Amino acid sequence: MSATRVLVLNSGSSSVKYQLLDMRDSSRLAVGLVERIGEASSRLSHTPVARGGGSREWTGPIADHDAALKSVAQELAKDGLGLDSPELLAVGHRVVHGGKRFTAPTVVDERVLAEIERLIPVAPLHNPANLTGIRTARALRPDLPQVAVFDTAFHTTMPESAARYAIDVETADAHRIRRYGFHGTSHAYVSRATAELLGRAPEDVNVIVLHLGNGASASAVRGGRCVDTSMGLTPLEGLVMGTRSGDMDPAVIFHLMRVGGMSTDEIDTLLNKRSGLIGLCGDNDMREIRRRVDEGDEQAALAFDIYIHRLRKYIGAYYAVLGRVDAVAFTAGVGENSAPVREAAVAGLEGLGLAVDDGLNAVRGGGPRLISPAGARVAVAVVPTDEELEIATQTYALVGKGR
Repeated sequence: MSATRVLVLNSGSSSVKYQLLDMRDSSRLAVGLVERIGEASSRLSHTPVARGGGSREWTGPIADHDAALKSVAQELAKDGLGLDSPELLAVGHRVVHGGKRFTAPTVVDERVLAEIERLIPVAPLHNPANLTGIRTARALRPDLPQVAVFDTAFHTTMPESAARYAIDVETADAHRIRRYGFHGTSHAYVSRATAELLGRAPEDVNVIVLHLGNGASASAVRGGRCVDTSMGLTPLEGLVMGTRSGDMDPAVIFHLMRVGGMSTDEIDTLLNKRSGLIGLCGDNDMREIRRRVDEGDEQAALAFDIYIHRLRKYIGAYYAVLGRVDAVAFTAGVGENSAPVREAAVAGLEGLGLAVDDGLNAVRGGGPRLISPAGARVAVAVVPTDEELEIATQTYALVGKGR
C-alpha cells in the first residue's frame, strides 16, 4: 500500500489547526482545531469528513502543544486515521517566516530548525509556535518526513527593486531588513486557481491577488511569479487590516516616543493590535462595520472609506507594476464574503477595465467565480483560498515522488 496521506499542521501561539488529506484526489479525510492551548478551557473540535460523521468537541485543559498534538492523534485514531497509519506519507507545516534562504518547501532537519529559530526576531509571534509544532510532530513520528512550507517563499521571486528598502545597504544586510511578504501559500494558490478559472496557463496570466481577512495583503503576480507584495519585513506593512495600521510614515514612531512618551513595546502593541479598523472605529469585523455604515454611523463609514482608499491605491500601483492585468482576484474572509468591499474597491476604475456586475457580485458562497460583466477587459474574480491544500500539495510534490 503506497502512502498518499498528508497531515497539515498550522501551529499558532495558542492554537493548532489541522487537516488530513489524501493526495490521490486531494480529498479531506479529517479537519479540526485545538484552541486556547494552555488554558483550563481549551477546546478541540474534530470532524471526520471521510467517515461522514458529525463533529466532535472536547473542552478541558490542554497544557501545551505537545498535549494538543497528542489529543489530535487520539481523535484521528478513533476514525482509523491515526498517525501510526502506513498510509501517512508526511506532515506539512505552515511556517510564517523563511527569510531569503527558504524559497521552496523544505524537508526539516536540525539545520532547517536552527535557521527557522534564527529568524524568530523578525517573526516573534509566529515562528516560535511553528517550531513547537514541528518538534512535537517529529517526536510523535520521528520516521516521517516533516516538511516546512513557508509563507514568505512565494514572494522570494520579487526583484531587488521591489524587495529592497531605500536605507543604508550595509545596515539593511546586517540586520536582514528587506521586504519578505506573507500569506504566500494563499497568493500562490489563488493566482494559479484564477488562471484555471480563466482557462489559461498560469504562465500566461497577470493577476492582482487581494487576500483580505483580519490580516490583509496584496500581490502582483506576473506569469505565476510574484513581482511585488504589500507586506514587508513583517506583516505590519501595506493594507489597512483588522488591527494593524498598514502603511504609515515611520516618523510617527519617533513622534510617539519623543512627544507621547511611549515605549517601543507600547508602540508595537498600538500598531499591531490597536490600529487598523479596530483603531479607527472600534470594530474589526467587516460585517459589523457595514451594519454600522448602513445605519449612518459616521465613524464606521470613515473607517470603511480609509480601508477602501488604501486598497484601491494598491490595485492601481500593481496595475502599473504589471503593465497588463488579466484579473483581479478577491480571497480570504472579507474578500470572499463582502460584496460591498469588492464593489467599492473597483468603483471608479472603469478606465482600467475594472468593474463588477451587481448581480454576480451579490452571490454568496460557491467556488471560484467571475463577478465582472461579460466581455470585461479585466476579469474580477472571487477565488476561495485553500492554504491547507496548497501546503499538502507542495509537501506531496516534494516527498511523494518514488514512494
